[in-house]
Amino acid sequence: MSADSAARGRADPLLPRLTLVLGGARSGKSRYAEALVEAAAPRSLYCATAEAGDDEMRARIAAHRARRGPLWQTIEAPLDLVGAIAVALPERPLLIDCLTLWLSNLLLAGRSPDAEFATLRASLRDAAGPIVLVANEVGLGLVPETPLGRRFRDEAGRLNQSIAAIAERVVFIAAGLPLVLKGG
Repeated sequence: MSADSAARGRADPLLPRLTLVLGGARSGKSRYAEALVEAAAPRSLYCATAEAGDDEMRARIAAHRARRGPLWQTIEAPLDLVGAIAVALPERPLLIDCLTLWLSNLLLAGRSPDAEFATLRASLRDAAGPIVLVANEVGLGLVPETPLGRRFRDEAGRLNQSIAAIAERVVFIAAGLPLVLKGG
């Protein structure tokens, strides 16, 4: 951390207050987001929204944890992102991975995406420290066959647009390569 950023009480100035990292499945977006946070501070918070509902998901979660290592503190928040954001500190960036799983959890719990999105945006605006959010870009593929699938795709698109509008930096990852869409 630079002396200037330490004096301001936050992580590296190269990490904006709010960064959104988008990409397709297995695009490298989580690794990219982790690298951003690790470069900004020696210790970080990781907010996991996934739930281990089957063996495959348990294996994915274990792989993510092993890759991150011991310098990360994990907060499990499949539904309560606002609570996770509330514990973020200026000197300890928060990585939320991922918004798309959070949205899926909301829909399965019967919660209103509009109300939850508004609460999330307000919480992000008031956050004490820098936050990096990861989300899937699901609108580039086929139109889902089921009404729930179409609703999920549409809500994910709205969520991504909503967060991108308030983010200082938005990065799209394709084949492990970043394309900055917004911010420097």
